[in-house]
Amino acid sequence: MSPITNGVLFPVSYLVVAGGGGGGNNRGGGGGAGGYLTETVTTPKGVFAVTVGAGGTGAFSATNGSESVFSSFTATGGGAGGDIEAAGSAGGSGGGGGGTSTNDATSVGGTATAGQGEDGGDTLSGSNPNNSGAGGGGAGAAGQNVNKQSSGGDGGDGVASSITGSSVTRAGGGGGAAHATSYTGGSGGSGGGGNGGGGGGQNGTANTGGGGGANPNLGSGAGAGGSGVVIFTLPTTAVATFSGGVTQTSAVVGANRVYTVTATSTDSETVTIS
Repeated sequence: MSPITNGVLFPVSYLVVAGGGGGGNNRGGGGGAGGYLTETVTTPKGVFAVTVGAGGTGAFSATNGSESVFSSFTATGGGAGGDIEAAGSAGGSGGGGGGTSTNDATSVGGTATAGQGEDGGDTLSGSNPNNSGAGGGGAGAAGQNVNKQSSGGDGGDGVASSITGSSVTRAGGGGGAAHATSYTGGSGGSGGGGNGGGGGGQNGTANTGGGGGANPNLGSGAGAGGSGVVIFTLPTTAVATFSGGVTQTSAVVGANRVYTVTATSTDSETVTIS
C-alpha cells in the first residue's frame, strides 16, 4: 500500500524476518531460516502493509515458510528441507538436502534469496550410501554439508540485532536428521533453528524465523519452521495505529518507540504512521 506523502519524513529502522521452512522427513534435511531484512530508511506519514509469516510444516513434502512484509520490504519464507534423496527448497535461506540410501547419490541444498540468507547444505556421496540429511541455511551462515551416516548436518547460524535495545539472534537454520534414531541429529543454528533427529525434529522457535529440525523416520516427526516477526522503530513524536488483526507490543528505547509485531491474522493488515 502506498504512503500518503505530506512533506513529513520519519527515520525508521526495521527488521523483517519471514517464517522458517519445515524440516524434511526420512533422513530429511533441515529447514532453511526465513529471509532476514534490516535497514534504516526515511518514511512519510501514511498507511503501510504489515504481515508476519507463518512457519512451514515439517513432514514428507515439507513446506516453505511464508513471507513477512513491512511497507514495500518483503522477506521470503525459508526453504523446506528435502526428504530422502530430494533437494532442499529455495527460500529466504535454503533448505538442507535430504539424506541418501544408494551409492553415489547426492541431494543439493536449496538456494537462498540474495541479501536475505544463505544456502542449505548438500548431502554428498560417500563410501557409505546411507548418509544423513544436511543442515538448513541460516541468515548468517550456510547449512552444514554431510557425507556420513553418524550425524546430521548442523543448521547455519542466524544474525544478531539490537533493534529492541538488547542483542537477539534470529533466523537460524534447522538441523538435518541422522541416518537412524540411534545416531545424532544436527544442531539447529543459533537464532531459533530446531535440532534434527535422533528421535524426531524440533520446531523452529516462534518469532525468530528459525528452520525446523528434520526427522530420520518415515513418520510425521519433523519440526515446523518458526514464525517470523516484524520490528520497527519510530521517534516518540510519531504515532503508529494498527489494523484489528495485528498482535503487537511496544516499548520506548531512548528517543524511539520500538514496535514488535508477532502475528497478523490476514495478509492485508496495516499500520498507519502519523
